[in-house]
Amino acid sequence: MKGKVFIVGAGPGRKDLLTIRALNVIREADVILYDDLIGEVVEVLKETKAKLVSVGKRKGRHKFEQEEINRMLADFAKEGKIVVRLKGGDPFVFGRGGEEMEFLAREGIDFEYVPGVTSAIAVPGAAGIPITHRNCDPAVVIITGHETKERLNWSALAKLNATIVVLMGLSNIEKICANLIEHGKDPETPVAVIEKGFSNEQRVVDGTLKEIAEKVRRMNVSPPAVIVIGKVVEIMRNVAKLREGLV
Repeated sequence: MKGKVFIVGAGPGRKDLLTIRALNVIREADVILYDDLIGEVVEVLKETKAKLVSVGKRKGRHKFEQEEINRMLADFAKEGKIVVRLKGGDPFVFGRGGEEMEFLAREGIDFEYVPGVTSAIAVPGAAGIPITHRNCDPAVVIITGHETKERLNWSALAKLNATIVVLMGLSNIEKICANLIEHGKDPETPVAVIEKGFSNEQRVVDGTLKEIAEKVRRMNVSPPAVIVIGKVVEIMRNVAKLREGLV
């Protein structure tokens, strides 16, 4: 029997936001290698007969290195198993799904990509922030907040009239804000930090580029969190006021 690997997005953590395709392949899997930040989707895993392997990576703590995960995917597939590699959000949005796809292709392993709802769009939306709006910036840039190598062109990013969405950036929020201000971004630019989106603990802290890092620290915001920088944050504020009948 020929094995196959499914590189699957778990979405932003709500099990009812899994795609039907993702749910079907999870149910059919022989082995599931899953990340930490999949929220209540972990409950779906308990309903399967698959072998479950936790391979989650958090800042400073790696259960397995990426090379080990790649090898496990290939080895299980070569045994003829249906393997699901389950990642939070979408596998191809800072999820290393592309690296795993390349490895599987080199190994001659059959694979399929199953998209997930990315937290870069869904979590701001859950807080009332559309990442695009006709009256706001005409572009969106999604960046990762913890690169091991500094590759961002901060000068270009600061000058671009685009909404900036930062994933995995909470621990570096002070540096991110300082870099943007240093390279020309208006310190009064609206910013929102959405903590634990789509959970019962969801919380939004908003302010400006010059003050948000201090607010986040003072309010003990913890990961996972999505940071949104740009005028679209004002849409959330406006809608809140309209709902309260203040406008």
